[in-house]
Amino acid sequence: MSVKVVRNSKFRHVFGQPQKKENCYDNIRITKSSWDSTFCCVNPKFLAIITEAAGGGAFLVMSIDKVGRVDRDVPLVVGHKATVLDIAWCPHNDNLIASASEDCTIKVWEIPDGGLSKNLTDCVADLVAHQRRVGVINWHPSAHLVLLSAGSDNKIFIWNVATAEIFTEISIHTDTIYSAVWNYNGSLIVTSCKDKMLRLFDPRTGKLLKDGKGHTATKPMRALFMKDGRIFTTGFSRTGERQYALYDGESLECLIMEELDNSNGLLFPFYDEDTNMIYLCGKGDSAIRYFEYTSESPYIHYLNTHQSSDPQRGMGWMTKRGLNVNNCEISKFYKLHNSGLCEVITMTVPRKSELFQEDLYPDTAAQQAAISAEEWFTGKDADPVMMSLKDVFLANQSQKEQKSGGSVLRQASRRIAEMGKPGQRDSANSEIQSASMSRLNMSSLKPPLSNPSNSNTPSHEPSPQPQGTNGNSNASYTPNALYTVGVEADMFTKLQEEIKRMKIIVKGHEKRIKTLEDRLNEMNMNYDDEDD
Repeated sequence: MSVKVVRNSKFRHVFGQPQKKENCYDNIRITKSSWDSTFCCVNPKFLAIITEAAGGGAFLVMSIDKVGRVDRDVPLVVGHKATVLDIAWCPHNDNLIASASEDCTIKVWEIPDGGLSKNLTDCVADLVAHQRRVGVINWHPSAHLVLLSAGSDNKIFIWNVATAEIFTEISIHTDTIYSAVWNYNGSLIVTSCKDKMLRLFDPRTGKLLKDGKGHTATKPMRALFMKDGRIFTTGFSRTGERQYALYDGESLECLIMEELDNSNGLLFPFYDEDTNMIYLCGKGDSAIRYFEYTSESPYIHYLNTHQSSDPQRGMGWMTKRGLNVNNCEISKFYKLHNSGLCEVITMTVPRKSELFQEDLYPDTAAQQAAISAEEWFTGKDADPVMMSLKDVFLANQSQKEQKSGGSVLRQASRRIAEMGKPGQRDSANSEIQSASMSRLNMSSLKPPLSNPSNSNTPSHEPSPQPQGTNGNSNASYTPNALYTVGVEADMFTKLQEEIKRMKIIVKGHEKRIKTLEDRLNEMNMNYDDEDD
């Protein structure tokens, strides 16, 4: 009898949740280009989408919080003379975006805070060297303003964007370059090519370090580096099945290769270096598959699939800095529909705790660059600067509490502190007295408990009943009479209820501790008996 063992993973129950249409972006003229690109790029500030344009190339940039229907005359970035093929936000400056076009140029644009108010035509850097269309661009992960570009002239250039100069030229490829990506610290690049080969390069010298066979079909193949240096690829078999594979980062030896299905859309891989999760989004598919990567065989573990009814034309992926960590979001996708809708899909780990989930959010790449372009070119390597998302969590939590007023205990603490300040105590007392007066004037209250014959006699003894303006007591006294009317009433009642709940919890823990202590004493006694 065989027993099926379910692999233990904290991401096993991750689920995708599409946002409501009013929280998405609609009426966008998405490009109809047949180029194999995601057509969308997003960061915590802005959303960028390549759009259809007559007589040139354009793409839309808008503030991430401007959801809803997009105006037909919305401002665009319109500096290219031909169709835009790829766009990429700078990881070290949320206002800088690079674009590659069929006009053989790469341009870098600076987007003002708040988004565009008119069409943007002037770029901050114009990188011209390719002789044919440019279809791939990628920013260096840790060096400031270093950009990689690959074109249909089968050449790769490494640029210093600040000076618009070329660091390195790589011209070894003999056919179309499908993808070119950096490793974790930017010391290597790997390329996939139409000649079915994977190639590993030193980006400073352009030297070919290693090459090896990839997927067997000539259809587009994508490659990316894992954090530990291995290489993950997506492609096609000779008979047309879609595949993914994992290769050794030094020898380019294939470790595993698995078939997925028979669809013909290119698989775009997205890799989360913090959680080691891989997301596969097929062009024309209506599903997002996600896997978990481990360093031991079988390496790639299937987790689940987010299925929807509409096919995806393109896909954007939010960096960790733009996620809602208070809701346990571990990923967020921006799915482009053929209808012009950009749908937001969040990937969430279901957890009930409202505390910061450190196991889900290890330190992630910060916006700060680790080294300058000159330092990197002279041979210095550095991992990306890391930041903790706990500060983001606490800031969101504080903002949420300010909107809701905070917990009952915090409200009470603030109120007590205010009552202790000069000038605030009198105000608080007047509120309580007003509440008490309004209570005394209510005719529905019960008759007094004290002897009415003594109600008009002044007394210096503490009286258990409040006095009206006419000197007559006409309200029954309760210990909390001053807190039963007005603004203080709800707070006082909630505070009492919360204290009761806390006492019940503490009492339960005390019983549990007592049980554990008794069990421990029994174990000690048994141990002593065995020694005797």
